[in-house]
Amino acid sequence: MFRKDKESYSRFYSILGFYPHNISLYEQALLHKSTAVKSEKGRPLNNERLEFLGDAILDAIVADIVFKQFEGKREGFLTNTRSKIVQRETLNKLAVEIGLDKLIKYSTRTSSHNSYMCGNAFEALIGAIYIDRGYAACKYFMEEKIIKRFIDLEKVARKEVNFKSKLIEWTQKNKVIVSFELIEQFLDKESNPIFQSEVLIEGLSAGTGIGYSKKESQQNAAKMAMKKVQTTPNFLDEVFDAAKKRVEAAVIASAPEETTSINPIGENSNSSETTEYIDGNEDTTECTDKEIATYQTSV
Repeated sequence: MFRKDKESYSRFYSILGFYPHNISLYEQALLHKSTAVKSEKGRPLNNERLEFLGDAILDAIVADIVFKQFEGKREGFLTNTRSKIVQRETLNKLAVEIGLDKLIKYSTRTSSHNSYMCGNAFEALIGAIYIDRGYAACKYFMEEKIIKRFIDLEKVARKEVNFKSKLIEWTQKNKVIVSFELIEQFLDKESNPIFQSEVLIEGLSAGTGIGYSKKESQQNAAKMAMKKVQTTPNFLDEVFDAAKKRVEAAVIASAPEETTSINPIGENSNSSETTEYIDGNEDTTECTDKEIATYQTSV
């Protein structure tokens, strides 16, 4: 992998701001799964486990930084600001800024369009720092070597990039129903999972998107949907018409039925009691193979 000499330690020092204790962790953080490297026990050796750990640690650190930076701000604001920093596009750019893209080891067969490789390596690097040096070192790295050099927190907070949140906010304001469906999952040429999601507004297709994660595909679908509701008046007419019909149908369905009954002689004709029968074998839970996240505002 890497040569364990002064040059290797110096390279990591220039990135981290401190020398590694266990440099093999940092080397593993830069090993893409396509390298097919094996450990001494014959197990695949790559950065996926470190990426998993780093993802969680990064969320906590950025939440910590944002919480202290924006005193008095509400949870929604803090969550959106954090998501802008830890989103894949931002992590990819940060990885390139600190030179990780030149250090990642991967198979030459891996396609150059693999847009998430650098961001994954960045998360894996955070995981390596956490195991090697602990939370405080991770926080130091993010604050001193990343935030101060590359990220303007105030500017990031003002930037609107969470299309899914914006779309949900728009549907709530306009009292319409939006849902996100995972419609397809497949593998690319390098066996990386690809997800395709669709946004439905009042049951009408508003946009589709693909990505290397479900979140990314939903964001891309939401971006297309936002553009459609902002630029296509005819689509808006269809959406509001569908919403109107849904509300009218709900009103009719909830209205009490007028019934005329003939009571046998001798029974109390003033009784207005009704009995609702529920089939005990009826399954009231709707099951589907598709993953659906639905956001609804009652009208």
